[in-house]
Amino acid sequence: MKITRITVYQVNLPLEHPYWLSGGRLKFETLDATLVKLETDAGLIGWGEGTPWGHTYVPAHGPGIRAGIETMAPFILGLDPRCALDVERAIDLALPGHLYAKSPIDMACWDIAGQAAGLPIADLMGGGSRSPKPIAASVGAKTVEETRKVVARYRDRGYIAFSVKIGGDVARDIARIRDMEALRHPSDIVLYDVNRGWSRQQALSVMRATEDLAVMFEQPCESLDDIAAIAPKHAAPVSVDESLVTLQDATRIARDGVAEVFGIKLNRVGGLTKAARMRDVALAHGIDMFVMATGGTVLADAEALHLAATIPDDHLHAVWACQDMITVDIAGGRGPRATDGHLHLPEAPGLGVHPDEDSVGEPVAVYE
Repeated sequence: MKITRITVYQVNLPLEHPYWLSGGRLKFETLDATLVKLETDAGLIGWGEGTPWGHTYVPAHGPGIRAGIETMAPFILGLDPRCALDVERAIDLALPGHLYAKSPIDMACWDIAGQAAGLPIADLMGGGSRSPKPIAASVGAKTVEETRKVVARYRDRGYIAFSVKIGGDVARDIARIRDMEALRHPSDIVLYDVNRGWSRQQALSVMRATEDLAVMFEQPCESLDDIAAIAPKHAAPVSVDESLVTLQDATRIARDGVAEVFGIKLNRVGGLTKAARMRDVALAHGIDMFVMATGGTVLADAEALHLAATIPDDHLHAVWACQDMITVDIAGGRGPRATDGHLHLPEAPGLGVHPDEDSVGEPVAVYE
């Protein structure tokens, strides 16, 4: 089997509500999605998606994905998409770095491989748990009152997991954490996500002031060096996502005890092939995980769910998915959908969902 054509689409995904990160310094209203269709000489078609969270969140942006695919396309055509390692090595040789541009190619190859084997991607990767996975609702950086409203809205949809965005103002962050904890249900999964919005001093101020609550923080500071420097000075468990980019990052975090939880962002790390290695490092070192679609449609959510399903339930906190935050649906209600705040693994082979092509517009590029 060989890849014979690569078709690229660009789709704007408006958010239902304006969204702030990192204490309000970053605002987002529309996501720039890149969809990739791989066609083969065997008649199988695979789809992938790369949707960074805007242009200002991490070193990734929509136009960069499309430029990267243009560079990698000659190295991909003619390869067997079922051979994920061959494809990975080819695109790593063609374009060092730029992992976010490689993620949709990797997803589409896994989609084809699953279809060829007649298995969902999770089963093809070694075994997929069918237990429903809680979705981490994303609660943007807001006041105490606004936080309550957003949490209540998600509770009404059955959500039990909440990623509460904080950062930027120590007193406000402490107040929001204490208020959220007062409203917390026994079954809730709550992560306080700073998105690199604190200095070392600010991080210690908040983490020490809330030690009695035993809450978990994600990416409290800019870098792994910052997080490691303050680790001996507080008692809070820490999750790392934006600084978890490469396998070297994962091994350093595990070796040095920098964090207790991995937040694996699939687009950020380069897709399922590379993310699976991080999963195994985490499991080997007793590190729990969140699995996250960086942003995007039900295609990206499905990819995250497939990886999450390969993680033992007692090591997985939640899956972050974006479908309840965007206002367009490119797949007509198909694929894994938020049901009482959870996602259920598709039984269809491959990714388990493909877009309606008439909903994604005309291609912006075709390579063959």
